[in-house]
Amino acid sequence: MPWNDNANPGPWGSPPGDGQRPQDDGPPRRRLPPTPGGPDPAEWLARARAWFDRFMRGPGRQRLRPSAVVAVVGAIFLIWLLTGFYIVQANQEAVITRFGGYARSEDPGLHYHLPIPMERAELVSVTNQNKLVVGGPDAPDESLMLTGDENIVDLSFTVQWHVSNAADYLFKVNDPDGAVKAVAESAMREIVGRSALTAILTNGRGEVQSQTLALMQRILDSYHAGVTIDAVQIQNANPPADVVPAYQDIARAGQDAQSYINEANTYRNRVVNEARGDGAKIVQAAQGYREQVVREAKGQAAAFDQVDAQYRKAPGVTRERLYLETMQEVLSHNHKVIVDAKGATAPIILPPQAFQSSAPAPAPAPAPAAPAAAPAAPADQGTNP
Repeated sequence: MPWNDNANPGPWGSPPGDGQRPQDDGPPRRRLPPTPGGPDPAEWLARARAWFDRFMRGPGRQRLRPSAVVAVVGAIFLIWLLTGFYIVQANQEAVITRFGGYARSEDPGLHYHLPIPMERAELVSVTNQNKLVVGGPDAPDESLMLTGDENIVDLSFTVQWHVSNAADYLFKVNDPDGAVKAVAESAMREIVGRSALTAILTNGRGEVQSQTLALMQRILDSYHAGVTIDAVQIQNANPPADVVPAYQDIARAGQDAQSYINEANTYRNRVVNEARGDGAKIVQAAQGYREQVVREAKGQAAAFDQVDAQYRKAPGVTRERLYLETMQEVLSHNHKVIVDAKGATAPIILPPQAFQSSAPAPAPAPAPAAPAAAPAAPADQGTNP
C-alpha cells in the first residue's frame, strides 16, 4: 500500500485536517512498517531510551540521580575487573606482563591478572610440535652445501622443535621461528663441512643428524631462545646432477660390499661354532678316556693287591694258578697243534698250513728309508795295507 494513499488510512487512522499532510520545517520522514510477525527495532530502541532516561533522571527528569551514576560507574568497573580472568589450555603456558615487562608464568587452568592495561596474558603453546623445512626444490640456495672433501651435496632436511620456556621464547629472541631456521641451516652446513660426501650419501646420515641436533641445541641455549630441538631428519641428499649416475654406482657398490661382509660374517659364525662344537666333543672324549684309564689302573692295582695277599697265604697254589691263567690267555689267541707222540715209530710230518694262524695276516710294515750315502774319502788319502 503506498504511504500517501489517503483513501485507505490503514491501521494508523486518517491523517489530520482535510486529508492534506501537515507542513513542518523539515523534510517528510518515512516510517518503515514493522516486520510482520516480528519485533519492531524502533520500538525497542525507544523503550530502552525511555527506561535509561527514567533510571538516570528519575520521575521529574530534572537532573541526574547520584545513585544511578554510581551504579553505572560500578557496573563499568566490575566489568573492567572481570576482564582479568583468563583460561590457559592444557597445551599452553601463560606469560603475564605488567606494563610490558615480564611478571610471571602460569600453568594450565583458570587464572586472574590485573585488568588491562596493567597486566596482559600471552598464551604460548608449549607441547605442539613445530616443523620447518630447510632446502628443497623451492630453495636451492639453502640446499647446496660444501662437504669436508670439497664436494657439493644437494641436501634438504626437516627440524622438529617445541617451546620449552615460554618467557624466553617471547622476550629473549626477536624472531624465534626465524632464529630456529637460521640456526638449523648454519649448524647443518658446519656438520656437512666436516663430513665426507660418501658418508653423507651412504651410511653416515645418522651421525650427521645427531651432530646437527646437538650443535643446534647448544647454539639456541646460548641465545636463551626457550626452544628444544626434538629431531633433525635428512630428507634428500644427492650429489650434483652432473655426477648423479657415478655416485649411484658408488652407492650400489657400497651396498654390495655390505652384503658380502654380512655373508662373510655369517660363514665365520657358522665355522667358529662348528669348531667350538668339535673341540668340546674332543675334550669330552679325552676326559672320558682319562677316566677309563684311571679306573682300569685302579682296578688292576686292587686285583694285584688281592693276588699278593693270596700269594702270601699259599705261594704254590698261587703260582700254579697264575701260570695256568697266563698260559690260557697266551694260547687262547694262537693256532695250536697237539701231537701225541706216544707209540710213534716214525717222525710225524705236518703240512705247513697246520702252523699258520687262521686270523688275517697283519699288514706289512712300511720299509725303512734308505740311509744316506756315506761321504766319499778324500782323494789324497791312501788305503791302509
